Amino acid sequence: MTTDLANRSTDNSPTQRDYTASQLLAVSASRVLEEGQIVFAGIGITLLAATLAQRTHAPGLTILFEGGVIGPFIVPGELPPSTNEQRCTRRANMLVPITDVLLLLQRGYVDIGFMGGAQIDRYGNLNSSFIGDPENPKTRLPGTGGGNDIASLSEIIVAMKHQKRRFVEKVDFVTSPGFLSGGSSRADSGLPFGGVKKVVTDLAILGFDEKTRQMRVDALQPGVTAEEVQDNTAFDLIVPEGVKVAPPPTEKELAILSDLDPERLYTA
Repeated sequence: MTTDLANRSTDNSPTQRDYTASQLLAVSASRVLEEGQIVFAGIGITLLAATLAQRTHAPGLTILFEGGVIGPFIVPGELPPSTNEQRCTRRANMLVPITDVLLLLQRGYVDIGFMGGAQIDRYGNLNSSFIGDPENPKTRLPGTGGGNDIASLSEIIVAMKHQKRRFVEKVDFVTSPGFLSGGSSRADSGLPFGGVKKVVTDLAILGFDEKTRQMRVDALQPGVTAEEVQDNTAFDLIVPEGVKVAPPPTEKELAILSDLDPERLYTA
């Protein structure tokens, strides 16, 4: 996948200053998705990424929403603010109970789950529960929702801004499991499938070493150095020699995002 990202055509690509970090996240995440996949998407950047993929290289991609919607059509300029909102149901293939959607996860029908979080560590474990001491947290966060189910039962793509306070040595709480403590620990704990496929940020596209399961830089975002990525990470990253640079968003990709989110609710 790193090679695909790095070698994708950059014809008509804007300069780096012509797009925002959020647009870059949406475009980079969309490029990781593949034709024919069934994708558990959230709201905001993840939904934009999945919809962008449908309108470019993966027209046969199917979106699922946690609220029970299978295969919706997203109307440009009318992005739903919640996975339980009626705009999620436009021209959907099926509307089912939330338990049935999670059952699809359990039966192995979901290819990719989109995730985010307040913290992530070197093994891809995510925290969206609280920051600080569990008895007296500094910040209370939304919690898991269906996040633990998604991360436990499918491959996931994490999309988030790259900051040292987010990329931490150890998450304060494992809300959604990545590769736990590395190596075979995920499978040993009873989760033989799934794991983190990619972590997409505004600085890099990151994967995981196949043996140790430690985070690795697969590609740098345009204009970013490996040193800059490491400086914004609280743990040591694996940085291969000659790491490639991902191409910037194309004019076509940015035009589709602008059509989908004309008021820049999620891409400012």
